[in-house]
Amino acid sequence: MFDEILQMVKDHLANNPEVAAAIPAGQEDAVHNEIATHIANSVASAPAASQGGFGASGGPVTSAIEGSLVNSLTSKFGLPPSVTGAIAGALPGLLQKYANKA
Repeated sequence: MFDEILQMVKDHLANNPEVAAAIPAGQEDAVHNEIATHIANSVASAPAASQGGFGASGGPVTSAIEGSLVNSLTSKFGLPPSVTGAIAGALPGLLQKYANKA
């Protein structure tokens, strides 16, 4: 499951030039892994996720992932708010893609 989520993150961010450009060169793989890890952990622990109960901006699962992911990206990679905000903004689309596959 993690490999699917990781590939989905890479594909989604590659198709989102604003977010892709915001990730510092050389940190793409680490950032992709961090995002995929947060999504996988949240999906595994959120019963609503398996019932399509996520993907909406401001939804409980999306908000939980956004908060922990932004903190993690800031502390681990020193990413500025403009970058973490762009990544957080891409989360609803990523989660919706995952929900459609699941």
